[in-house]
Amino acid sequence: MEKIIVIGASGHAKVIIETIELVGKYQIYGLIDSYKEKGGQLFDYNILGTEEDIRNIAAKGITKGIIAIGDNWNRYLMYMRIKEIVPDFDFITVVHPSVVISAKTSIGDGTVILASVTINADAEIGDFCILNTGVNFGHDSTIKNFSSLAPGVTIGGNVLIEECTAISLGTNVIQNITIGKHTIIGAGSLVVNDIDDFKLVYGVPAKVIREVTKGERYLSGGLRDSNKDQN
Repeated sequence: MEKIIVIGASGHAKVIIETIELVGKYQIYGLIDSYKEKGGQLFDYNILGTEEDIRNIAAKGITKGIIAIGDNWNRYLMYMRIKEIVPDFDFITVVHPSVVISAKTSIGDGTVILASVTINADAEIGDFCILNTGVNFGHDSTIKNFSSLAPGVTIGGNVLIEECTAISLGTNVIQNITIGKHTIIGAGSLVVNDIDDFKLVYGVPAKVIREVTKGERYLSGGLRDSNKDQN
């Protein structure tokens, strides 16, 4: 099997590692993480260093990998950094064996599609997206680069999701909706109207709460803290 590296060594990386193992197409050479000690381990895999070490790894002939970072903006920044260090580095796409995908669907490079996802006819999945566990993605819908759908999200038909947008746990989006770039939709929301760029939205039905900034945190309590600021 061809050797690859996994960039990221936290919880999201665990799920991706298990998916890669199940598929059996690639052998994981090791992990890269800017915040973990070199020589540490996740599962049975060694942390080889930071992104700066990818240059030396590529010199050994290992020039493919996957970015296992859940936050959309940080995933984008890591992609840009790796392409600066090793311009010819390639990114694989990881698809769980349980996924049901229409033959008429297109999926971009560096994207991760996890367990029990359904992707329907003529859908378009961009580069470096995340479709997490149990997502249902409707026909003729598009999700653009570096966007993510959390577990249990349902997207209706003919929906457009622009780049770097995060749709949180259990959200439902009805058909014929456009959601702008760098937008955050809170958990459990029901989206029934179009949403512009750079918005924080949540509720049933979902309403715009405030503007967001590029790269604003929404994982590990970041969005929750922002909500407190609004109360």
